[in-house]
Amino acid sequence: MQADHSNRRAVGVVLVVCVVCAALVTTAVVLLRPVQQANQLLDRQTNVLAAAGLLQPGKSVEELSRQLEPRLVDLASGEFVEAGDPDHFDARRAARNPAQSIALTPEQDIAQIKRRANYARIYLVRDAAGEIKTIVLPVHGYGLWSQLYGFLALKRDGNTVVGLSFYEHAETPGLGGKFDDPQWKELWPGKQLYDEQWRPAIRLVKGPVNRWDADASHQVDALSGATLTTRGIEDLLRFWLGPDGFGPFLAKMRKEGDKHDL
Repeated sequence: MQADHSNRRAVGVVLVVCVVCAALVTTAVVLLRPVQQANQLLDRQTNVLAAAGLLQPGKSVEELSRQLEPRLVDLASGEFVEAGDPDHFDARRAARNPAQSIALTPEQDIAQIKRRANYARIYLVRDAAGEIKTIVLPVHGYGLWSQLYGFLALKRDGNTVVGLSFYEHAETPGLGGKFDDPQWKELWPGKQLYDEQWRPAIRLVKGPVNRWDADASHQVDALSGATLTTRGIEDLLRFWLGPDGFGPFLAKMRKEGDKHDL
Protein backbone atom coordinates (compact mmCIF):
# COMPACT_ATOMS: atom_id res chain seq x y z
CA MET A 1 0.00 0.00 0.00
CA GLN A 2 2.80 2.39 0.89
CA ALA A 3 4.60 1.69 -2.40
CA ASP A 4 1.35 2.22 -4.33
CA HIS A 5 0.81 5.54 -2.56
CA SER A 6 4.37 6.63 -3.38
CA ASN A 7 3.84 5.74 -7.02
CA ARG A 8 0.67 7.82 -7.19
CA ARG A 9 2.51 10.77 -5.61
CA ALA A 10 5.33 10.44 -8.12
CA VAL A 11 2.90 10.35 -11.04
CA GLY A 12 1.04 13.34 -9.59
CA VAL A 13 4.26 15.35 -9.29
CA VAL A 14 5.21 14.49 -12.88
CA LEU A 15 1.79 15.57 -14.15
CA VAL A 16 1.94 18.86 -12.26
CA VAL A 17 5.45 19.57 -13.59
CA CYS A 18 4.28 18.78 -17.15
CA VAL A 19 1.27 21.09 -16.86
CA VAL A 20 3.38 23.92 -15.41
CA CYS A 21 6.06 23.51 -18.10
CA ALA A 22 3.46 23.43 -20.86
CA ALA A 23 1.87 26.60 -19.50
CA LEU A 24 5.26 28.33 -19.33
CA VAL A 25 6.15 27.30 -22.89
CA THR A 26 2.77 28.45 -24.22
CA THR A 27 3.07 31.78 -22.42
CA ALA A 28 6.59 32.29 -23.72
CA VAL A 29 5.49 31.54 -27.30
CA VAL A 30 2.62 34.02 -27.07
CA LEU A 31 4.72 36.74 -25.47
CA LEU A 32 7.68 36.27 -27.80
CA ARG A 33 5.68 36.03 -31.03
CA PRO A 34 5.64 39.81 -31.65
CA VAL A 35 9.40 39.91 -31.06
CA GLN A 36 9.96 37.01 -33.46
CA GLN A 37 7.77 38.62 -36.12
CA ALA A 38 9.63 41.91 -35.73
CA ASN A 39 12.99 40.13 -36.09
CA GLN A 40 11.77 38.24 -39.16
CA LEU A 41 10.61 41.49 -40.75
CA LEU A 42 13.95 43.16 -39.96
CA ASP A 43 15.90 40.25 -41.43
CA ARG A 44 13.78 40.25 -44.58
CA GLN A 45 14.15 44.01 -45.02
CA THR A 46 17.92 43.72 -44.59
CA ASN A 47 18.14 41.14 -47.37
CA VAL A 48 15.88 43.13 -49.69
CA LEU A 49 17.98 46.26 -49.14
CA ALA A 50 21.16 44.26 -49.77
CA ALA A 51 19.86 42.92 -53.10
CA ALA A 52 18.76 46.41 -54.15
CA GLY A 53 22.12 47.92 -53.16
CA LEU A 54 20.49 50.23 -50.63
CA LEU A 55 22.35 49.35 -47.45
CA GLN A 56 24.37 52.33 -46.20
CA PRO A 57 26.89 52.52 -43.34
CA GLY A 58 25.63 54.59 -40.43
CA LYS A 59 21.96 54.22 -41.34
CA SER A 60 19.61 51.77 -39.69
CA VAL A 61 17.65 49.15 -41.58
CA GLU A 62 14.47 50.65 -40.14
CA GLU A 63 15.31 54.03 -41.68
CA LEU A 64 16.41 52.63 -45.04
CA SER A 65 13.42 50.29 -45.31
CA ARG A 66 11.11 53.28 -45.60
CA GLN A 67 12.13 53.25 -49.26
CA LEU A 68 10.61 49.79 -49.67
CA GLU A 69 7.01 49.46 -50.78
CA PRO A 70 5.75 45.88 -50.35
CA ARG A 71 3.02 44.78 -52.74
CA LEU A 72 1.25 41.52 -53.50
CA VAL A 73 1.20 40.24 -57.08
CA ASP A 74 -1.10 37.63 -58.60
CA LEU A 75 1.44 35.50 -60.47
CA ALA A 76 -1.07 34.12 -62.97
CA SER A 77 -2.31 37.51 -64.14
CA GLY A 78 0.67 39.69 -63.27
CA GLU A 79 -1.66 42.16 -61.58
CA PHE A 80 -1.25 43.80 -58.19
CA VAL A 81 -3.82 42.58 -55.67
CA GLU A 82 -5.14 43.93 -52.39
CA ALA A 83 -5.32 40.85 -50.18
CA GLY A 84 -4.32 42.03 -46.73
CA ASP A 85 -1.06 43.37 -45.37
CA PRO A 86 1.79 42.27 -47.69
CA ASP A 87 4.22 42.24 -44.74
CA HIS A 88 2.25 39.41 -43.16
CA PHE A 89 1.95 37.28 -46.30
CA ASP A 90 3.66 33.91 -45.85
CA ALA A 91 4.50 32.49 -49.28
CA ARG A 92 5.85 29.21 -47.88
CA ARG A 93 2.66 28.52 -45.95
CA ALA A 94 0.55 29.51 -48.96
CA ALA A 95 2.52 27.11 -51.18
CA ARG A 96 1.57 24.23 -48.86
CA ASN A 97 -2.12 25.11 -49.04
CA PRO A 98 -3.83 23.68 -52.17
CA ALA A 99 -6.39 26.49 -52.01
CA GLN A 100 -3.64 29.13 -52.21
CA SER A 101 -1.22 27.50 -54.62
CA ILE A 102 -0.83 25.38 -57.73
CA ALA A 103 0.96 22.07 -58.24
CA LEU A 104 3.64 22.29 -60.92
CA THR A 105 4.11 19.63 -63.57
CA PRO A 106 7.59 18.16 -64.06
CA GLU A 107 7.91 20.22 -67.26
CA GLN A 108 7.06 23.42 -65.39
CA ASP A 109 9.02 22.68 -62.24
CA ILE A 110 12.56 23.37 -63.42
CA ALA A 111 13.28 25.00 -60.03
CA GLN A 112 12.13 21.86 -58.15
CA ILE A 113 9.74 23.66 -55.81
CA LYS A 114 6.76 21.30 -56.44
CA ARG A 115 4.11 23.92 -55.60
CA ARG A 116 3.94 27.66 -56.26
CA ALA A 117 1.86 30.08 -54.22
CA ASN A 118 -0.75 32.05 -56.18
CA TYR A 119 0.54 35.34 -54.82
CA ALA A 120 4.02 36.71 -54.21
CA ARG A 121 5.25 39.66 -52.18
CA ILE A 122 7.46 41.98 -54.22
CA TYR A 123 9.05 45.32 -53.30
CA LEU A 124 9.06 48.58 -55.22
CA VAL A 125 11.64 51.33 -54.72
CA ARG A 126 10.74 54.78 -56.06
CA ASP A 127 12.83 57.77 -57.03
CA ALA A 128 12.35 61.33 -55.79
CA ALA A 129 9.62 61.91 -58.39
CA GLY A 130 7.66 58.89 -57.13
CA GLU A 131 8.37 56.75 -60.18
CA ILE A 132 9.39 53.11 -59.82
CA LYS A 133 13.18 52.82 -59.87
CA THR A 134 13.82 49.26 -58.68
CA ILE A 135 11.75 46.08 -58.43
CA VAL A 136 12.80 43.39 -55.94
CA LEU A 137 11.49 39.86 -56.48
CA PRO A 138 11.71 36.86 -54.14
CA VAL A 139 13.16 33.77 -55.81
CA HIS A 140 13.78 30.24 -54.63
CA GLY A 141 14.62 26.81 -55.97
CA TYR A 142 16.63 23.69 -55.28
CA GLY A 143 20.43 23.67 -55.36
CA LEU A 144 22.49 20.60 -54.47
CA TRP A 145 21.28 19.87 -50.93
CA SER A 146 18.65 22.46 -50.17
CA GLN A 147 16.18 25.08 -51.26
CA LEU A 148 17.90 28.40 -51.94
CA TYR A 149 15.99 31.53 -50.97
CA GLY A 150 16.99 34.95 -52.23
CA PHE A 151 16.01 38.27 -53.76
CA LEU A 152 16.55 39.46 -57.32
CA ALA A 153 16.55 43.24 -57.80
CA LEU A 154 15.86 44.70 -61.25
CA LYS A 155 15.70 48.13 -62.78
CA ARG A 156 12.28 49.40 -63.78
CA ASP A 157 12.79 47.94 -67.29
CA GLY A 158 12.27 44.51 -65.72
CA ASN A 159 15.40 43.26 -67.46
CA THR A 160 18.57 44.85 -66.07
CA VAL A 161 19.92 43.31 -62.86
CA VAL A 162 20.59 45.57 -59.89
CA GLY A 163 21.63 42.75 -57.58
CA LEU A 164 21.12 39.14 -56.55
CA SER A 165 21.43 37.95 -52.95
CA PHE A 166 20.68 34.62 -51.26
CA TYR A 167 19.89 34.62 -47.57
CA GLU A 168 18.94 31.03 -46.72
CA HIS A 169 20.40 27.72 -47.87
CA ALA A 170 22.11 24.56 -46.65
CA GLU A 171 24.62 24.09 -49.45
CA THR A 172 28.12 22.71 -48.89
CA PRO A 173 30.18 25.32 -46.99
CA GLY A 174 33.03 26.64 -49.10
CA LEU A 175 31.60 25.22 -52.34
CA GLY A 176 27.86 25.63 -52.80
CA GLY A 177 27.97 28.59 -50.47
CA LYS A 178 30.24 30.57 -52.77
CA PHE A 179 27.28 32.66 -53.88
CA ASP A 180 27.68 34.46 -50.54
CA ASP A 181 31.02 35.80 -51.85
CA PRO A 182 30.77 39.59 -52.39
CA GLN A 183 33.01 39.31 -55.46
CA TRP A 184 30.55 36.92 -57.12
CA LYS A 185 27.61 39.16 -56.25
CA GLU A 186 29.41 42.08 -57.90
CA LEU A 187 29.29 40.22 -61.23
CA TRP A 188 25.49 40.57 -61.48
CA PRO A 189 24.66 44.30 -61.67
CA GLY A 190 24.06 45.38 -65.26
CA LYS A 191 23.41 41.88 -66.62
CA GLN A 192 20.40 41.43 -68.93
CA LEU A 193 17.93 38.71 -67.99
CA TYR A 194 16.00 38.40 -71.27
CA ASP A 195 16.90 38.17 -74.94
CA GLU A 196 15.33 40.30 -77.69
CA GLN A 197 12.25 38.04 -77.76
CA TRP A 198 11.87 38.42 -73.98
CA ARG A 199 12.81 34.85 -73.26
CA PRO A 200 14.88 34.16 -70.10
CA ALA A 201 18.48 34.27 -71.34
CA ILE A 202 20.65 34.58 -68.22
CA ARG A 203 23.25 31.81 -68.01
CA LEU A 204 26.02 30.83 -65.59
CA VAL A 205 29.05 29.78 -67.61
CA LYS A 206 32.55 28.59 -66.88
CA GLY A 207 34.33 31.86 -66.27
CA PRO A 208 35.64 34.29 -66.61
CA VAL A 209 32.99 35.58 -69.01
CA ASN A 210 34.47 36.89 -72.25
CA ARG A 211 33.24 40.48 -72.36
CA TRP A 212 33.64 40.47 -76.16
CA ASP A 213 31.21 37.58 -76.52
CA ALA A 214 27.91 38.56 -78.14
CA ASP A 215 26.04 36.99 -75.20
CA ALA A 216 28.27 38.43 -72.46
CA SER A 217 25.46 40.65 -71.16
CA HIS A 218 23.48 37.47 -70.41
CA GLN A 219 26.35 35.58 -68.79
CA VAL A 220 27.76 35.36 -65.26
CA ASP A 221 30.71 33.29 -64.03
CA ALA A 222 29.62 29.92 -62.67
CA LEU A 223 30.56 28.90 -59.15
CA SER A 224 33.84 27.00 -59.36
CA GLY A 225 33.53 23.45 -58.01
CA ALA A 226 29.79 23.73 -57.43
CA THR A 227 28.24 22.55 -60.69
CA LEU A 228 24.89 21.39 -59.29
CA THR A 229 24.39 24.49 -57.14
CA THR A 230 25.23 26.64 -60.18
CA ARG A 231 22.70 24.73 -62.26
CA GLY A 232 20.13 25.17 -59.50
CA ILE A 233 20.62 28.95 -59.48
CA GLU A 234 20.29 29.13 -63.25
CA ASP A 235 17.17 26.96 -63.22
CA LEU A 236 15.43 28.88 -60.44
CA LEU A 237 16.07 32.17 -62.24
CA ARG A 238 14.69 30.75 -65.48
CA PHE A 239 11.59 29.57 -63.63
CA TRP A 240 10.86 32.83 -61.84
CA LEU A 241 11.50 34.87 -64.98
CA GLY A 242 9.23 32.60 -67.01
CA PRO A 243 5.46 32.28 -67.53
CA ASP A 244 4.87 30.38 -64.28
CA GLY A 245 6.81 32.91 -62.22
CA PHE A 246 7.07 36.68 -62.58
CA GLY A 247 6.98 36.63 -66.39
CA PRO A 248 3.41 38.01 -66.66
CA PHE A 249 4.08 40.69 -64.04
CA LEU A 250 7.33 41.87 -65.65
CA ALA A 251 5.67 41.91 -69.09
CA LYS A 252 2.99 44.25 -67.75
CA MET A 253 5.61 46.44 -66.10
CA ARG A 254 7.52 46.74 -69.38
CA LYS A 255 4.36 47.56 -71.31
CA GLU A 256 2.59 49.85 -68.86
CA GLY A 257 5.41 51.15 -66.65
CA ASP A 258 4.19 53.14 -63.65
CA LYS A 259 0.62 53.00 -65.02
CA HIS A 260 0.56 49.30 -64.07
CA ASP A 261 0.89 50.45 -60.46
CA LEU A 262 -2.28 52.54 -60.53
